[in-house]
Amino acid sequence: MKIFGPLYERAMKWAAHERAPTYLTVLSFIEAIIFPVMPEVMLAPMCVAQPKRGWWFATLSLAGSMAGALVGYALGHFAFEALKPVFAALGMLPSIEGGIAVVQAKMAESPWAVFTFLVLGGFMPIPMKVFTWASGIVGVPLPQYFLSMLIGRGKRVFVLAAVIRIGGPRAEAALRRWIEPLGWIATVLVVALVAWLVWRSKFA
Repeated sequence: MKIFGPLYERAMKWAAHERAPTYLTVLSFIEAIIFPVMPEVMLAPMCVAQPKRGWWFATLSLAGSMAGALVGYALGHFAFEALKPVFAALGMLPSIEGGIAVVQAKMAESPWAVFTFLVLGGFMPIPMKVFTWASGIVGVPLPQYFLSMLIGRGKRVFVLAAVIRIGGPRAEAALRRWIEPLGWIATVLVVALVAWLVWRSKFA
């Protein structure tokens, strides 16, 4: 059953629209809170179509992600308990609770240990929303949180813009070809992380 491929094709149609920069910003914003598709799948074809504007598109995506990261943090901090049934229905609750356990462990070390973890988390194929909600629920200090999100998401979108600028259409074609397996790999990694955290909490 294909899930990520059709979502990618939908994002590709948005990328071809005359209001694509607006859609990219909105997609980046929503993805940081709840949407399952990374904004890179829309950013990539936009950079292919207009490589000279790739840096601007990456900046728009980063701005949307940062705004969404703040909203996700606030919702996690103030509304998580009320929204638990919604996340359970969407199948997101185990991932978020797994993220909470990890962030809590890092918070017990120091705020800067959390910062390092969140920056490294930006290199992992784990949805950004897991980190935004978990950070708000745990209460990660805002300076460390904001800076880690800026670095973690910023390097992803700007590296992608650079790769597309250098690799051109071949880079986007590779992303299209691998989006389905990459999506499932990310899903398996999240499930494995949650399972490991549950096991550790029971037997540690």
